[in-house]
Amino acid sequence: VMFSAMGPTADTPDADEVYKNVKATSADEIAMMLETAQRVVIVPGYGMAVAQAQHAVRDLANLLESKFGCEVEYSVHPVAGRMPGHMNVLLAEANVPYDLLYDQDEINAAFPQTDVALVIGANDVVNPTARTNPESPIYGMPILDADKAHNVIVIKRGQGKGFSGVENALFFADNTRMLYGDGQTMVGELIQAVKEL
Repeated sequence: VMFSAMGPTADTPDADEVYKNVKATSADEIAMMLETAQRVVIVPGYGMAVAQAQHAVRDLANLLESKFGCEVEYSVHPVAGRMPGHMNVLLAEANVPYDLLYDQDEINAAFPQTDVALVIGANDVVNPTARTNPESPIYGMPILDADKAHNVIVIKRGQGKGFSGVENALFFADNTRMLYGDGQTMVGELIQAVKEL
């Protein structure tokens, strides 16, 4: 419903131009980043649901807490996924404690003090274009301010657009690294890389 009238506009930039500055990364590089992080916020999205990665995400969070003493929280957007509360249901299924789930009003002010925002399959709900570009069809939509974290890691299958059809400026931000692949597989690789440190 939110995006029913949306789609690419005449001002939509060419994908090749937009993504030429995207920086890919590896599980090993991310593991080293996570080793020094004091605060990590996990941002789940539809890609996590499709990959059924919620249990692996919980395992990664538990490992970061036990191995590095890292504080891990979850930032849940109300429309992430394909229905309201979709992420909450999946995380509850994976036995993620409810008191670690924060909505955008509770978490946004904390992103600037977050060492790593780990975005797993989310797209439109973390697109800073909604704040910065009045010409964008998603301008004014409340989003999670993941781009304000010191470092952003995005796990995503590819460079496709979100449900709104809008390119995501987060993907080519200076502080963002992309880890391409299936959510469950990539989180599994992260877990292994963290264990090997």
